[in-house]
Amino acid sequence: MLYYTMNSENLRLRDPAIAPTKEVLCAVLGGSYGAYQKFQDALGGLDIEHEWKYYPSPMCGRCWLARGQFRWCTVRGTKKEKTIYWSSAWDKYFVVAVWFKEDNRAELLRASVSEQTKQLIRSAKMFGPKMRTFPVEFQVTDPSQIPDICTMIKLKKQLEAV
Repeated sequence: MLYYTMNSENLRLRDPAIAPTKEVLCAVLGGSYGAYQKFQDALGGLDIEHEWKYYPSPMCGRCWLARGQFRWCTVRGTKKEKTIYWSSAWDKYFVVAVWFKEDNRAELLRASVSEQTKQLIRSAKMFGPKMRTFPVEFQVTDPSQIPDICTMIKLKKQLEAV
């Protein structure tokens, strides 16, 4: 499901009885908690709901993952929702993974993002021959990474959700 390229030893929040509260996240993320707060603040302007839930993950075992949901209503009144990203807490950083269709890679590389993010896009491996999707995975330790993450979220909404 997620983070198939990462070593899951540093993945935190594995206990179903310990929910990811502000205090727990502050302890796990350490100095990266400021970046997490900035990320949370940015989501409000993007109409994204950040929801933590305990999941079984085939790659990392069971853990708490956050899902970024975009919900909207069509002109005919149909309620729709789309998962925009997945997030998890690791030792001293958090990860945000925005999944895209392989067909969108060229458009992502034209986006106004840093060269470091473009390198993430270029090096992202396609997941499965049938799914033809790939994750742009940000290992977030610094608030300066948030604008590029927000750009990827906006693109995901634009390309796939509406």
